Amino acid sequence: MEENVFMTGGKTLTLEDYLQYDAGSRDNLGEELPVMVYRLLEYSLKEELIGQFGKEKQIEIFRNAGRKAGEYFAKKMLNLDQPLDQFVSELQSKMQELKIGVLRIEKVDEESGKIILNVSEDADCSGLPILGETVCNYDEGFIGGILSMYSGKFYTAVEVDCWATGDRVCRFHANIEDEK
Repeated sequence: MEENVFMTGGKTLTLEDYLQYDAGSRDNLGEELPVMVYRLLEYSLKEELIGQFGKEKQIEIFRNAGRKAGEYFAKKMLNLDQPLDQFVSELQSKMQELKIGVLRIEKVDEESGKIILNVSEDADCSGLPILGETVCNYDEGFIGGILSMYSGKFYTAVEVDCWATGDRVCRFHANIEDEK
């Protein structure tokens, strides 16, 4: 590929750089796009990563990317200095406003830090046929990143129920882990 003189000596771009957005740049189309377009991106990437690196590596990459996004989301879009009930309420509102999904907290064990939560109407899998496995690896990282930023502890989230396994919500078990 021919070298681009405008890119020579440039800095390494970060997630923050890519998320700078000029609201006037999509005057005709606006900022929203259909879930099908999001899934086209997500699942074509998933297939390509599986083909090149295998399924376990694809899952790891999606979880790590989700974690980065969750950390950014929490730092930039949420108030991290509030009681848990208020934080959850704000998170629920923001997720619904941005059409990420409808969040419900099922159980919180304050002693262990374990949280069971579910997300319905999510962009990843709501409406998919039964595929026989959970598919929301990006969301696992996203939830872990948000909870980690809020709590100051390293959280992981594992999807235990999914639309793609026949459930009507994605259910996650979130736990405090030793940092990786």
